[in-house]
Amino acid sequence: MGGKQEKNNFTAQFYCFFCCKKKKYGYFLKIFFSIDQFKTIGIFYFTFYIVCGLIIKNKGGDVTTIYEQILAEYQQIETKISAIEYKLESLPEGKIFCTHNGKYFKWYHSVGDVRTYIPKEDRGFAEQLAFKKYLSFQLKDLKQEKKALEFYLKHHVSRSEQLQELFAEDSGYKELLDPYYKSISQELQEWMELPFEQNPNYPEQLIHKTVSGKLVRSKSESMIDMFLYMNKIPFHYEEKLMLGKTILYPDFTIRHPKTGETFYWEHYGLMDDPAYYQNAFSKLQLYTSHGIIPSVHLITTYETKENPLSADTVEKIVKHYFC
Repeated sequence: MGGKQEKNNFTAQFYCFFCCKKKKYGYFLKIFFSIDQFKTIGIFYFTFYIVCGLIIKNKGGDVTTIYEQILAEYQQIETKISAIEYKLESLPEGKIFCTHNGKYFKWYHSVGDVRTYIPKEDRGFAEQLAFKKYLSFQLKDLKQEKKALEFYLKHHVSRSEQLQELFAEDSGYKELLDPYYKSISQELQEWMELPFEQNPNYPEQLIHKTVSGKLVRSKSESMIDMFLYMNKIPFHYEEKLMLGKTILYPDFTIRHPKTGETFYWEHYGLMDDPAYYQNAFSKLQLYTSHGIIPSVHLITTYETKENPLSADTVEKIVKHYFC
């Protein structure tokens, strides 16, 4: 009797995935309800969103379903989790606790049951522990997201073949559906033509004319521009990006020609200059702290006077990420 009552009172978690027009991904709606409510309400909506496999975009005949979007997101989350776990291994053992001391704070280092005061001169050590705490919270959130995505992927039933057939050129339905589902190529073409806020700093340095008709600051950037343009990869040069309260102007903001995903490409061309590479490392840390992970959605290239960026390297990177 107690087991049956406990089962009836069990609270299930139901995750819906809603499409957001201007962003690659929508948002999870997390609803709590009883098992009986799940049977009457939950299964209906779960079936409607998951079994039907909502169409997000028609990519010139290819259909991107929520399943494909979630699978890609799941893989990205796994990459982020691995990167954070790797970083955590290099940080000091233990945890940090902050307590009030009048108008100031005291820092304590805790390992097991032992708590030790951290003097102000060991601020660097305290910062590492604080960063570890931040990464641990971020890791916990990512693992919860991963669990939600696993729930969806486990219960998904594919209808992709039927959806693909609807958008076939000879199906008769494509023409009727075109007003409702804009192709990736159409959306990206519009994106490329939209005005955007460009880096206003040091316009006198924009001296290299590219094959796409843009002016850039270096020969290496001109080469990156050329390979993106030749491969018909949509991009903006030095478009404004807000990360928290910080404004950045990534060298290239790029949209994947098939999925519409956003990537950033930063080229660091003076890595033999100490002040320059310190600034470069700070920018990488800023990107990472906002979930833009190097090698995932942030492409980085480097050069020095003795080791310039080669065309072969740029071509391989473009083909690896976008072709």
